[in-house]
Amino acid sequence: SSFFYRMGGRNETKVMYFILLGFPATGELQLLLFSVLLLVYLLIVLENLLIILIIRNNHSLQKPMYFFLGNLSFLEICYVSVIEPKMIRDVLSHDKRISFQGCMAQLHFFVTFVCTEYVLLAVMAYDRFVAICKPLRYPLIMSHKLCAQLVAACWLCGLTTSSIKLSFIASLSFCDVDKINHYFCDISPLLNISCSDSSLAELVDFTLALLVIMLPLCTVVASYICILFTVLKIPSSQGRQKAFSTCSSHLTVVILFYSTTLFTYAHPKLMYTYRANKLVSVLYTVIVPLLNPLIYCLRNREVRVAMRKTFTCRR
Repeated sequence: SSFFYRMGGRNETKVMYFILLGFPATGELQLLLFSVLLLVYLLIVLENLLIILIIRNNHSLQKPMYFFLGNLSFLEICYVSVIEPKMIRDVLSHDKRISFQGCMAQLHFFVTFVCTEYVLLAVMAYDRFVAICKPLRYPLIMSHKLCAQLVAACWLCGLTTSSIKLSFIASLSFCDVDKINHYFCDISPLLNISCSDSSLAELVDFTLALLVIMLPLCTVVASYICILFTVLKIPSSQGRQKAFSTCSSHLTVVILFYSTTLFTYAHPKLMYTYRANKLVSVLYTVIVPLLNPLIYCLRNREVRVAMRKTFTCRR
């Protein structure tokens, strides 16, 4: 998995590929794990494609809130597709290798999509803030142009963050250690097997993780505090319930996504444990993407109505 070359009068080791240890399973358990993971992946893709289709085909959903939701669904299809096909294949395969270039590419795309989602969820919170706290100015503020610019800014933030992180990770040396105790190429496992001084890469990763998580999280919290005070001023209980119902699905998704990823990415390497990190990673790479479309469909009346119309018209 590696070869030696001379540099500056000493031997260096260049790792050619890594071995992803993934989930140890044998026999029937291996087949069961493969079947469950494959079914979940297909459901995630199908659910999110369905949401995109419903939003595109229903005039009542041509609003900023659902424009952002469609982008969120597309983003989730992308980021599970970077990880899960390889993870599913490795469950049954004896060859769990991934090339160094393939590992770096997987890491780059995954970090891009996750960081983009952090910012997009904050943008969605701001959209709810404007809709509830400034309803008369909402159509003027949340114009098509601004919505497109906000989504572009989310992607730019994700790409920039990922590129900076990757430039430090890719420059590390990995010597003879080629086994990654994870099911995909993530930052913490790579930092742990590096044989060179990774303190700078770890500091950059930790700092960027805090910025990309905490700044959007502060935006979300500030938006919902303003929403709460505005809603409490509404005289009728029916009006308060209606206002809260437009936010409940987004707030649930935010809590699920931020809580699981905050544990994984906003701590230094010293706090890293393989078992805990792998377990939490399953939550935000498998369980949360599976639940998000269900949350938006079950807790959002407009989406439920549009879904019924879509299937009624097709029949």
